[in-house]
Amino acid sequence: MADNLPMLSNTALELVQSLVRINTVSQNSNLELIHFVRDELARLGVRSRLTYNGDKTKANLFATLGENKAAGVILSGHTDTVPWDGQDWSVQPLGAVVKDLPEPRLYGRGSADMKGFIGVALAHAQAFLNSPAPFAIHLALSYDEEVGCFGVRELIADLREAGIQPVACIIGEPTGMVPAIAHKGVYRYRCCVRGKEAHSSLTPRSVNAIEMAARLIGKVRDMAEGFERDEPRYEGFDVPFSTASVGQFQGGIADNVVPRDAWFRYEFRDLPTADAKRMQEQVVAQARSMEAAMKAIAPEAGFSFETICEIPSFLGNADDPVTRLAQRLSGQSRTTQVAFGTEAGLFKQSGIPTVVCGPGHIAQAHQADEFVSIAQLVQCERFMQRLAATQSLAAPT
Repeated sequence: MADNLPMLSNTALELVQSLVRINTVSQNSNLELIHFVRDELARLGVRSRLTYNGDKTKANLFATLGENKAAGVILSGHTDTVPWDGQDWSVQPLGAVVKDLPEPRLYGRGSADMKGFIGVALAHAQAFLNSPAPFAIHLALSYDEEVGCFGVRELIADLREAGIQPVACIIGEPTGMVPAIAHKGVYRYRCCVRGKEAHSSLTPRSVNAIEMAARLIGKVRDMAEGFERDEPRYEGFDVPFSTASVGQFQGGIADNVVPRDAWFRYEFRDLPTADAKRMQEQVVAQARSMEAAMKAIAPEAGFSFETICEIPSFLGNADDPVTRLAQRLSGQSRTTQVAFGTEAGLFKQSGIPTVVCGPGHIAQAHQADEFVSIAQLVQCERFMQRLAATQSLAAPT
């Protein structure tokens, strides 16, 4: 079927399929994929830098295509995917099959998010090596983006320690190949409540952990309503204000036992103009104001908090050189904003100008029968070809 796919090179298709067929669900190791990419690059004489997690079951990869050139543009992608447990797939999640209904599509977990981009970028490694540009192209692959953008922090720290200072970063998350210059942040926390158990006929002698948790959950809900009511709108987002929500709750062991323990998990998705740290400070302050009454009954009672992830929001600019570059490469005159979180805020915080632009659409990601259209991969391939032919990062005058 590959020979019938309009304008997409067999090399790009085969590499995307190979990556999709490797199981890199976040709970698993990603080393098979990392070693696959490392070996593909090694055949071209390219060395890869690997940075590992604590137990060395996962790794980031950073490779420079053009060692003797000035630092240049990062093409960045995460290697992990979300699971497909309980989803009703009509194809094998790791099959990477191509079907022609209603248009040619490549199906499989991670095809849109975001192995399509990685595979097409890898397919152009030789072109980047042969590029007349005076700057290098860097390939950066991370682990554990889906569960908190953990791997890329190690990758960025390694670049800083090594004195590698790329001038721009293009993150290939699925934006329909339209450069995205903003997204919200994602801040998730776990709150554990310790009370004092008692028989339910003796409630004055107890501290009900569920009820205390519920009061704090009410604070989170009040904040959410306040954002919707009062926060200045940031037009262009599907929800143009910050949000807060509770996603998980657990507590209690029986109807006639006042619960000693309860916990819940909650998140903030903050606008780029908002202050997510201040949001969490308000929750903690509310908890601390409740503890005196709890400790009067049981000194051990109280609240504790655990940070699950803190993914900063991202705010670029339509006039940034990296945005203009992505527009030229993608053939797009417009920019967009996306609702989902990416590693863009972390790259930008490190001082690297960043834009998000990649094949596919987020509506297809994380779903049963996830797919990326061949047409989107073709657009991505043209993007890479134009990048390889680019001799200056500055916009033409």
